[in-house]
Amino acid sequence: MTDLFWPGDERAGSHFTAEDFVGAMLAVEEEWLGRDLHVRVDAERLAHDAESGGNPVIALVRLLREHEPDVHRGLTSQDVVDSALMRMASSAVETLRRDLRSVVDRLARLADRHRETPMVARTLTQHAVPTTFGFRAAAWLTAVLDAYDDLDRLALPDQVGGAAGTRAAIVELGRSVPEGVPRWHTTRAPMTRLGDALAGCTDACVRIANDVLTMSRPEIGELAEGSGGGSSTMPQKANPTLSVLVRRAALTTPQLATTLHLAAAQQLDDRADGGWHAEWATLRDLVRRTLVAVSQTDDLLAGLVVHADRMAATLDSAGDGVLAEQRSMASAAGRPPASSYLGDAVAHVGEVVARAHRTLEEKH
Repeated sequence: MTDLFWPGDERAGSHFTAEDFVGAMLAVEEEWLGRDLHVRVDAERLAHDAESGGNPVIALVRLLREHEPDVHRGLTSQDVVDSALMRMASSAVETLRRDLRSVVDRLARLADRHRETPMVARTLTQHAVPTTFGFRAAAWLTAVLDAYDDLDRLALPDQVGGAAGTRAAIVELGRSVPEGVPRWHTTRAPMTRLGDALAGCTDACVRIANDVLTMSRPEIGELAEGSGGGSSTMPQKANPTLSVLVRRAALTTPQLATTLHLAAAQQLDDRADGGWHAEWATLRDLVRRTLVAVSQTDDLLAGLVVHADRMAATLDSAGDGVLAEQRSMASAAGRPPASSYLGDAVAHVGEVVARAHRTLEEKH
């Protein structure tokens, strides 16, 4: 799948494409039926026929019953759509975990390699105190590890409730539902938690991209993308394109997650009149944009160039101002300033890198 309006969309592969959706819905129906149907479903035709019923399941079931009259018995459209979305999400989240593990590995190596590389810390855009680039990379790594943990905690359940969540038809048919399968027709926590976890991934990625965008400015020159993008009119430019595209994603995914919360807040009765329907395309865009952003972040880190000499030069040019706090603290303590003013920054880098190694080891 490609999308001219979202360069890089092909990185998300077949996740949450129309064909993926059809396949997931068909898998739900086949699993409930207890056998494969071997029916070819045209996604474009199904999309066309979905409008009259407000969702694609009605048209799908009509087609499937030409081959098997008992298909879908006991289920409702929302059971099939919700279960299909969660199954597609499970596959996409596994891809995200894989890509995030690569990001974690790259960041752990970067932080460890530069744990003592000196640079100036910046707060509110201004020089603050000395720090190390490894400490900065450890902050990036912490955000990615937190996002990874949030993905790991997700529950992506099937939905089996029947027409109004009471499972009346299922009981009438004498069917049983697999243990632990919940009913969440109008309680949308599985959806909102997924949205929050996905937005958390782009939050973590843009933490990196923002610093690269700032630190790669020519007047700073402390970082550079390994292969910057060009310009249509200015041949001298090497734009930090991957960072720009990651930032683009992070500027849009929070609104998508918010839409899922808004849809959850619009639930009423025993199936929402629009709130449920608003989730599908929203989740598609959120999943695909997150997949693209994480993949681009991995490539960004793979080619990142660290100009340690520029970092040291900037710190040196900052002069005594960056040590003003140290002099104040030393005076208050009644002793001369120490030879270094890095606090426990180096030790902290080691702690974060160790956490990264534990995460990588646990997932193998």
